[in-house]
Amino acid sequence: MTQATTRKQIVEAADRLFYQQGFEHTSFRDIAETVKISRGNFYHHFKSKDDILDAVIALRLTNTRRMLMQWESEAEHPADRVRCFINILLMNRVKIKQYGCPVGSLCSELAKLEHTAQGNANQLFTLFRDWLREQFILLGHQQDADELAMHLLARSQGIATLANAFHDESFIKQEVDQLNNWLNACF
Repeated sequence: MTQATTRKQIVEAADRLFYQQGFEHTSFRDIAETVKISRGNFYHHFKSKDDILDAVIALRLTNTRRMLMQWESEAEHPADRVRCFINILLMNRVKIKQYGCPVGSLCSELAKLEHTAQGNANQLFTLFRDWLREQFILLGHQQDADELAMHLLARSQGIATLANAFHDESFIKQEVDQLNNWLNACF
């Protein structure tokens, strides 16, 4: 296995474990065991857990940018792009029910820990906020585009939090239907 492949596997495993177990509750050992490498090999790639966290945040930013670009290429109309954002709750409903939102849970945990990477993790929300604002501007809502973007972000985070708290997939479906109805009525 090449060094680049090993590093990539470490970051992907850490990403998954940080989501499933939380950053604080995931150890070097957990990640090394998942990737099936020795701790020595692990330390060759990452000297600290914070280094891994930075790599995980960078991976999530890259993946989010790629997803947003895909939505733009696949959906011609801005309202359809916003629907892609709304419907991601349905696509990820099983994971959301079990672990919550990967962005929201990481940002909340880092805020509680007063971790220095909190600002970097918040870039994930900023990326969604900016993208949604642009879609609402394209829909003719220049004056309130940011307010609409924040409303949709807040609503999606609330849905994910409550679906996780109550382990209720049907709640996600109900709320996604309401958000899509709201979008249809507005645009």
